[in-house]
Amino acid sequence: MRLTAITLIAMLFGTVAIALPASPVTPTARDGRDDFNFLLGHWHTHYRVLRDRLAGSHTWDDCDGTSIVTPFWNDSGNLEVGDLHCPPPRGYVEGITLRTYSAATHQWSLYWGTKKTGLAMPPQVGHFNADGIGDFYDNETFRGRPIVVRYRWRLLHGLPHFEQAYSADAEQSWETNWICDYTRA
Repeated sequence: MRLTAITLIAMLFGTVAIALPASPVTPTARDGRDDFNFLLGHWHTHYRVLRDRLAGSHTWDDCDGTSIVTPFWNDSGNLEVGDLHCPPPRGYVEGITLRTYSAATHQWSLYWGTKKTGLAMPPQVGHFNADGIGDFYDNETFRGRPIVVRYRWRLLHGLPHFEQAYSADAEQSWETNWICDYTRA
């Protein structure tokens, strides 16, 4: 069943053109198709989620979950299926991340969604640098305000670490609001 879902998603995104916002990521000629290979496999996840974003909040909710990351297209894509258990009002969340690599631009597009809301558009677009830090951006609105969203991936103590941050002032400052650490299942 999972392979069928991967095939269906790959077919859909392989044939549909999606307009992407300009990426603030510096272009690169570096082949990064293997950059997400560190994330493949089965994981336990621990999340810290800022309760109220862009409001000066310092209250975090802790959530735990599981994740399975499966490659496709000879490592030029992967599908992450996971869940997390959070305190109310979030509760139980079933999520998915689809990551696709463009050999033409040397950038990844990251699509996130939940079973409840579907895939969010546009994707975050970017790449890993030579130091192994991956920054991925998109432009959105949050509570009627234009914001830039940044996903940052890296290895921390040899394990995958992810942070999401918002900037409401054209990237002059960032508020981290979602942190996830992975440990092998």
